[in-house]
Amino acid sequence: MFYLFGGFLNGILLITGGTGSFGNAVLRRFLNEGFSEIRIFSRDEKKQDDMRKKYADPRLKFYIGDVRDYTSVLNAVRGVDYIYHAAALKQVPSCEFHPLEAVKTNVLGTENVLEAAINCGVKRVVCLSTDKAVYPINAMGISKAMMEKVMVAKSRGSSQTVICGTRYGNVMASRGSVIPLFIEQIRAGKPITITDPNMTRFMMTLDDAVDLVLYAFEHGNSGDIFVQKAPASTVQTLAQALTSMLGVPDHPIHIIGTRHGEKLYEALLSREERVAAEDMSGYYRIPPDLRDLNYGKFVEDGELKISISEDYNSHNTERLDVEGMKLLLLRLHFMRAIVRGDNAAPEE
Repeated sequence: MFYLFGGFLNGILLITGGTGSFGNAVLRRFLNEGFSEIRIFSRDEKKQDDMRKKYADPRLKFYIGDVRDYTSVLNAVRGVDYIYHAAALKQVPSCEFHPLEAVKTNVLGTENVLEAAINCGVKRVVCLSTDKAVYPINAMGISKAMMEKVMVAKSRGSSQTVICGTRYGNVMASRGSVIPLFIEQIRAGKPITITDPNMTRFMMTLDDAVDLVLYAFEHGNSGDIFVQKAPASTVQTLAQALTSMLGVPDHPIHIIGTRHGEKLYEALLSREERVAAEDMSGYYRIPPDLRDLNYGKFVEDGELKISISEDYNSHNTERLDVEGMKLLLLRLHFMRAIVRGDNAAPEE
């Protein structure tokens, strides 16, 4: 049972984008909590129907709608105590070709969710962000960076509603991630296609991502962003770990080059953020800048000092070798099934 400020977490929970990988993972964890009702908000009626049949839990309520439409968001938010905001456009290449669609969902959609939450007196909202929001070079990352700015701005005037966020790295085996693609290519006898063998990414499991959300629920103040410390791996190490685990260590690998908007490595904390961040053992807490626009005109000691640190990125964090990557992969239920010889697929 999860505790929040000394009491059991109960009441009504809303998960936006609840039919996605994150939504399913959060739902599996939260169904064991004391919620009287869990609302799933998304555009996909087929996936909602699949979830309804899969879980068959009367506490689950499904709302068809789009975060771009304030009215449909408001209908889902009325009476809610807590919100986990996961609805987003997440694919980097598709956002590169359709950047305004990323803005509509990731930025304006977040504004709609937070405005509805404040107007309806929701107690706590946790917004999901990504490492691509740090030093963004692609439309998805830029839209998520703007989403964070919207979150912090809305948190300033929300005395009744606590609004905070989480920022995560690569979530292994989530929908659209590279691990299911590699496994599919191996099973089909096709070469594994990797972008750049030296490209590094933070590695997290879906359970890690849910733990991060729970931590933010329990410890977050308005405007905070939480980052989970995570190891990283090169794409080549990941591919080698998978081919070894599937018994085909010599499986061919083709290098296809980076896709639109991709970086060689990602950062979870900028240099400026790392100076201000609070180290909370397995997590970093990035507090908001609570100053208003009435900046002071003088520095007390007569000298302005600006502190700059090294950023926290997938090149300078703990680096996994092949054996370490295999151990992390074995934390995934479907990977353990594959190693046993079952024809398993990633869980939605």
